[in-house]
Amino acid sequence: MTRVPAIRALFAALLISSTAVAADAPAPLSFDGADPDIEAAGGRYYIYPTNSGGTSSLHVWTSADRDHWQKGAELIRLDQIGWIGDDGAPRHALWAPDMVVANGRHYLYFSVGPQNPTPSRIGVASCAGFEGPCTDSGKPLVTGGNGFEAIDPAVFVDPASKTPYLYAGGSAGAKLRVWILKPDMVTIDREVPVETPPHFTEGAFMHERGGTYYLSYSSGSYRHDSYQVHYATAPSPTGPWAYRGKIVESDARFKGPGHHAFLHDTADGRWYIAYHRWEGQTGPGPYKGSRSVAVQPIEYRADGTIIPIGMR
Repeated sequence: MTRVPAIRALFAALLISSTAVAADAPAPLSFDGADPDIEAAGGRYYIYPTNSGGTSSLHVWTSADRDHWQKGAELIRLDQIGWIGDDGAPRHALWAPDMVVANGRHYLYFSVGPQNPTPSRIGVASCAGFEGPCTDSGKPLVTGGNGFEAIDPAVFVDPASKTPYLYAGGSAGAKLRVWILKPDMVTIDREVPVETPPHFTEGAFMHERGGTYYLSYSSGSYRHDSYQVHYATAPSPTGPWAYRGKIVESDARFKGPGHHAFLHDTADGRWYIAYHRWEGQTGPGPYKGSRSVAVQPIEYRADGTIIPIGMR
């Protein structure tokens, strides 16, 4: 009988301990956010999302296994961008970040709004590493206007030529534009004329596999079940594009998958896609609330085309 209080005390201590561990545990497979870029280095994974809870700053999320994610360091804030108020708009927002490693350094590209009534802009910051901190370059890289929205930057360094390309644009104008960056990665060299591929809306991303270049992008309205990921292939980073179809689209459980990034994980040799989606929604939309980020493996057929995925 005298041992019962001791056992109860031990059980209570274990319960408190397990509760504390659970409180500090990483987030599950999906977490609130949108427009993710995904990177890997040194046995860790990094996701750079638009923060659904606010757009005044950008953060990194980190993981050791691609399944459990923790919110990490703040990378950059609106008040750290000196040119942010040059357009005279009363409010601004940051979204759609893209982290790139080139020349042994790290660069963070991002969208700056509003898109109306002033043109949206694309900025770039130099970063100390995958987890920042990041320092703005001091000027916008691209400014929209004349029907073009400067949004959703994605930088691809061609493994064959080492040339850095910037892909951007979409939404209301639904136009894709591509530029070559100078070696400093924060200055435009020149624009390269490209065709806008079929069903393009926004969120372009480029990756290369086996000498084939894959241009993937979002199509449809991001707040509706029409949002989905399509892709085209080409023999070069700038086309000509051969349209290949859809990669992922809405299903009974998840709606509006899009604005994604691909990762080739050298740890297991597989390819993965990070994307956002609406969870717990029904009907065609428009949806409200926060979107969630998810990561899934991608498979290729023998002819190099991508096998469409089912969301899980």
